[in-house]
Amino acid sequence: MNDLDARSKGTGTTLQYTAPFVVFLLFLALGPSLIRSPIALGVAWVAGVGGVIWIFSRSVLPRVAPFWLQSIGVGLVVLGVWIAPDFLIAGYRSSALFQNPLLGTVQSSVPVEMRHAPLWLTLRFLRAVLIVPIAEELFWRGWLPRWMVDMDVSRVPLGFFRPITFVATAVLFASEHGSFWEVGLLAGLVYNWYLQKTRSLGDLMIAHATTNAGLAVLALWRGHWEYW
Repeated sequence: MNDLDARSKGTGTTLQYTAPFVVFLLFLALGPSLIRSPIALGVAWVAGVGGVIWIFSRSVLPRVAPFWLQSIGVGLVVLGVWIAPDFLIAGYRSSALFQNPLLGTVQSSVPVEMRHAPLWLTLRFLRAVLIVPIAEELFWRGWLPRWMVDMDVSRVPLGFFRPITFVATAVLFASEHGSFWEVGLLAGLVYNWYLQKTRSLGDLMIAHATTNAGLAVLALWRGHWEYW
């Protein structure tokens, strides 16, 4: 009996796990050039990705998060990891290691004129705390490590990792975060470990949402827009 036969099999298809993330990337790449109004883009972003989640992915969305309180704690730990270097080391992220032609520069995607617009900020908060954790966790933890083991992800249990898939998914997750790649890598490793421990995608979504909510608070309350 191999290591997959010894565990219960997973559920879902590649489309169900990847469609929201693909639409999320399309909005990031094409949205600002297609929809000029920030408010209209915010509505389209939440409605578009949210609609794809509902249409394609609702049957694989977790119904429970049995370790929700612990998951909030994990999210807060990742938040601390994310912001600690910048708060503890002056000028830490100004080096070429984090700002260069490949990674870009540390800057916010929040338009200056929208930083005091309640409707836009509400939409942005919903995007960061509700939509993004669902879309990203479906893709990065729900699909990719399982697909790397077997292209039919329904044959691989949720939370199953091999060493190469554990590391590779964390590295790819880090690459999505540009100048924050090193804390993105640590976050990816923590999230991967937590899914391996709990086998609960719902708890991963809560942890991820907690981290994103903390970054949103830092932007809204303390003006650290670079985190948002």
